[in-house]
Amino acid sequence: MTQYYDSLTRGQFRNGWLNSRHSFSFGEFHDPRRMGFRSLRVINEDHVAPAGGFAQHGHRDMEIITYVLDGELGHEDSLGNGSIIRPGEIQRMSAGTGIRHSEMNASNKAPVHFLQIWIEPKKNGHTPSYEQVELLPDAGKNGFTPIATPEGDLGAISLNQDATILVSKPDAGETVDVMLDANRYGFLHIVKGGVEIEGKTYRTGDGLAFEGTDVPFALTAQTPSEILFFNLP
Repeated sequence: MTQYYDSLTRGQFRNGWLNSRHSFSFGEFHDPRRMGFRSLRVINEDHVAPAGGFAQHGHRDMEIITYVLDGELGHEDSLGNGSIIRPGEIQRMSAGTGIRHSEMNASNKAPVHFLQIWIEPKKNGHTPSYEQVELLPDAGKNGFTPIATPEGDLGAISLNQDATILVSKPDAGETVDVMLDANRYGFLHIVKGGVEIEGKTYRTGDGLAFEGTDVPFALTAQTPSEILFFNLP
């Protein structure tokens, strides 16, 4: 099974400070063909204007991952954490039995551009927790590098799910192999750039869901690109 998620048919929400695109059904955007994939529930691409942001609100039983592409995002939560997330870092908030947080553009002058990703936990009801790590300097430069794992390896956050998030940042013309065990499921999200897979072109915001029996295959970057690969149970 291979399913294509066209960036042009993502949901969109706009107000005075937020421009958000939704790969899966979220908020007022509901598409029965886009209800998440396996335990991957949300990929939102958010642009937040200077000084804008999300006031404090609550979550339960969800692994919430923030991946900043440009700018600086301020974070505060009910566990007492306060931080700024920058490109080259990744943050995970495990909502568990309940957590409240806010996310604000840390700059009064420049916008912030980031992905917020939700993954359903392996089981509900765990103690809320928070983690933020600096990625390895060469993350994504030689194939796919894990940036989130169940164990939280060096340069990766931990997840309360048997899932791994990997990143690749190929240069134009570079080919990267996609590998996955037969009993697993994969989702590729094109963060930026464009890649060719088996003669088809995928661009920024596109997604591709597949089973382990559909791999291995290779992707070739048409321009300098950035790709997230979700290895899911």
